[in-house]
Amino acid sequence: MLTASVHMGRVGLGATTPQLFRASDGKVYVVKLQNNRLGPKVLANELLGSKMGEILGLSFPRGGVIKLEEQVIKRSRILLAARVTPGRHYACEYLSHTGYITRSNLGKAANRGQMAGVMLFDHMFHNLDRTFNRRNLLVRQEREGLKIYAIDNSHLFRRGRWTVEWLEKLAPTIKLNRHWAYGWLLKHYLTPGDFAPYLERIQAIPDSELAGLVAGIPQEWLPQDSERQALERYLITRRDMIEEIAVCLRALIPNKHRGSDIHMIK
Repeated sequence: MLTASVHMGRVGLGATTPQLFRASDGKVYVVKLQNNRLGPKVLANELLGSKMGEILGLSFPRGGVIKLEEQVIKRSRILLAARVTPGRHYACEYLSHTGYITRSNLGKAANRGQMAGVMLFDHMFHNLDRTFNRRNLLVRQEREGLKIYAIDNSHLFRRGRWTVEWLEKLAPTIKLNRHWAYGWLLKHYLTPGDFAPYLERIQAIPDSELAGLVAGIPQEWLPQDSERQALERYLITRRDMIEEIAVCLRALIPNKHRGSDIHMIK
């Protein structure tokens, strides 16, 4: 587990008031604190998204739990004023020298095809915030070329603060998002075959691994067993629906982009 060593100040304008910290590994992280105004469930959402992103090989910055100790808090007037408490919080690696997705730079991105996986992830988790908040898709020039990064999974399930009843309502539903960059991707760049590897990876996740993702959420972020059980049921339901979701997304791709990849569709 990472340990925060130095508080570096606020970052961004997000609803969760993220903070910058240097951590024990020497890297800088964007940290969302337990006492953010949306509550600790957004940390559970972030950790769940990060771990699922690792399984699927998505272009998410590396994230995980970070320990914040009392001596670090005492050295920061901002943290003291915000009444931040020691404990476990969520950290995502800070990406420097980034810009935002535009119509012009999207066509230059070397990893455009990976956005099919991000799109499947977002539809699996009802994450509309990826496109309705235009700061959640970044681009950065790297050695291999311009790379897209998807950040901020705090608003999975359409909101940060979900309930058991809300998960049960969302689980069987499909709402397609072709807003902004997703519309451009579907219309101009993605093919049905781009979805295939991510579809297969999601379908291959066993129940036990999904249960492990939920079990890995710190108890103080999600203390209610009923909510953990509902979250596990949601993950299983959405995994079993992922081919149906993929079919709906691929139906939005114009015919001119389908022919060469038709053999890849299950």
